[in-house]
Amino acid sequence: MTVIAKQPQHTQKIPFDNALLDRLMDEAGIDVLLATSKHNVQYLLGGHRAFFFDYMDAMGLSRYLPIVLYPKGAPEKAGFFGHRLEGFQRENKPFWTPETQTSASGSVDVMQKATDYLRKSGVNARRIGVEMAFLPLDSGTALRKAYPDSELKDALFVLERLRARKTPEELAKLKIASERVIESMQATIASHGPGTTTAEFTETLRCEETKRGLHFEYCLITAGTSLNRAPSDQRWEKGEILSVDSGGNYEGYIGDLCRMAIQGTPDAELEDMLAEIETNQRAAMKVIKAGAMGSEIYAIGEKLVGQSKHHNYMHFLAHGMGLVSHEAPRLTTSGPVPYDDYDAKRPLESGMVVSVETTLAHPKRGFIKLEDTAVVTDKGCDIYGEGARGWNRGGTAVA
Repeated sequence: MTVIAKQPQHTQKIPFDNALLDRLMDEAGIDVLLATSKHNVQYLLGGHRAFFFDYMDAMGLSRYLPIVLYPKGAPEKAGFFGHRLEGFQRENKPFWTPETQTSASGSVDVMQKATDYLRKSGVNARRIGVEMAFLPLDSGTALRKAYPDSELKDALFVLERLRARKTPEELAKLKIASERVIESMQATIASHGPGTTTAEFTETLRCEETKRGLHFEYCLITAGTSLNRAPSDQRWEKGEILSVDSGGNYEGYIGDLCRMAIQGTPDAELEDMLAEIETNQRAAMKVIKAGAMGSEIYAIGEKLVGQSKHHNYMHFLAHGMGLVSHEAPRLTTSGPVPYDDYDAKRPLESGMVVSVETTLAHPKRGFIKLEDTAVVTDKGCDIYGEGARGWNRGGTAVA
């Protein structure tokens, strides 16, 4: 009698390195993973984002909460549990997960559906990995009720390390995002003259990024000598500088860059200040290369800041970029986002992405900054969004 081997239920290619995920889960002591953040659900499903909930969560009396269930070493038992409106997307582009349920309406019933499936699957669920910061209390309570004897463990580190090295497809999206942010900045600067408020400038920048296919996320902006970076009614007047630090999102990937502008012509001191920042940026990015220790970036950046006559007002920062602003590689314990310097003690890997920033918050001349996106390669780094690095000139007077 001929025996036909049973084929796995799923036929689509798994869109991430599941062997790496299995290893990371094993090291963390996690048997089954329940991912609930939009960015990690997108990553684990190969790009899916709920079209109805792309940039909001509230719905009725509850909220949207997607769940990707992944058992260690058993992708054939993985599942996705989403909102009923995602059923339309499922019809257009089926998910790779063998089990897919798009029939939930809130954060409690979706967890009940996921745990019901988990129980029936026979998967070991003694240690359940969840995203603690992205699990609502009512959903977590439902999980605890379903598995009162299981240990809940934070899976943030596991999922971050899974995403640390970007694929060529991810890098292509990051490059598009970065370049279009720069293009949007240049167009907005050129179209605004003296008298523009920083709120008006920000709204135009939002429109420029949107028409280039980006989702506008934020604009940190200062004018003149002010160090306040929130958009406001403050006017950008003749002779004054402007710093523009914006994040534009392309299919989930963030282009985050900062450039400078001026209404008029910069004097010698301003030219020197920005040139020094540019020198710092180039020197720090020059050491970025696969195999280099992550700490080398800070060794250069902080050394140059310390040697500057403006060192009391100058700051250097480098952090990872991708689906999240400030993700792996983690390079410092003293940055604005609290985390350890895990990657400072390890070699950089090809495909990692590093945002490099040098800031001069001068009390008399204002806020001067450049921020760049550098991609680690075997030979060095590729810089995304190279343009507009000098003093960009503001447009004609506001009518």
